[in-house]
Amino acid sequence: MSDAASVPDLSVTVGGLSLTNPVLVASGTGGYGADLKPFLSLAAIGGVVTKTIFREPRPGNPPPRIAETPSGMLNSIGLEGVGIERFLREKLPLLEGEDTRVVVSIGGNRPEDFARLAGRLDEVPRCDAIEVNISCPNVDEGGLDMSLDPRLAAAVTRAVRRATGKPVWVKLTPNVTRISDVGRACRDEGADALSAINTLLGMKIDVARRRPVLPRGVGGLSGPAIRPVALAKCWELVSVVGGDVVGVGGISTAEDALEFLIAGCKAVQVGTAVFADPRAPGRIAAGIGRYLAERNLAGVGEIVGSLQTEGASARGEKTPPAVPEGHRRGEEDTP
Repeated sequence: MSDAASVPDLSVTVGGLSLTNPVLVASGTGGYGADLKPFLSLAAIGGVVTKTIFREPRPGNPPPRIAETPSGMLNSIGLEGVGIERFLREKLPLLEGEDTRVVVSIGGNRPEDFARLAGRLDEVPRCDAIEVNISCPNVDEGGLDMSLDPRLAAAVTRAVRRATGKPVWVKLTPNVTRISDVGRACRDEGADALSAINTLLGMKIDVARRRPVLPRGVGGLSGPAIRPVALAKCWELVSVVGGDVVGVGGISTAEDALEFLIAGCKAVQVGTAVFADPRAPGRIAAGIGRYLAERNLAGVGEIVGSLQTEGASARGEKTPPAVPEGHRRGEEDTP
């Protein structure tokens, strides 16, 4: 990197969206985006992903909704939200003038629910991209089931793709045997990027009462405890499906984020860490910049997908993760 270009270029293009740097706030952890403004300059990060929006307001699950676990937390919020009309009227305008990208997360019970929301947002200039949440484990209806079945995931993606010209990101669950099967189905139906992963299904029991801590029994596990799982799932998607992948899960430091970028993710989302430190996403973006500068690298593009694996490092090749034959990139599914 020359003296004239001593400041590394952190800009990336992922899933049809240009970002000033590869760090976003994950859905459900920064409210509707503007909630972070007292703590974090939104211009310091690439973008925010809003809380998941449904067509109608949702009360969410009964409390308690949060339980701490070793190196993580369980949540059972139940996708509480204000609904699309109030979101557009009261929440999204608070982000006008902010120099960052806004990705609106949408949810529904049927493909047509997602399509109607996508069509509504297609007319909204401040919505830069749509993240399709088919993978939340904290609701009784819809949601998670759609991300377990490649056919259902494909149907939702197809419906959203037909309803909007905006970039479409699909958020996937890790609670499957092969995330690449679902990822391929979404990619084939027009997803511009795959966000991976949503929370894992987890449980905590109050041994004194011999009852689950969360009223629903189970909740979504997030935080550093799930980072190795998230990283492996992202590496599988990058290697088997290809295309743009946004890494999510347990990222709390610049080093964490760099792992995902080196594995091939084009961007990352910071979630649970925001609860402890709302400034974490900005700190992580700055840390990525320092990493590049210390190594005299011109930009993020020099590290994305640069993972060296045994037996392939001399040629700069990537070795796909262990997945069954017939599920390699470009091959047809086998019975």
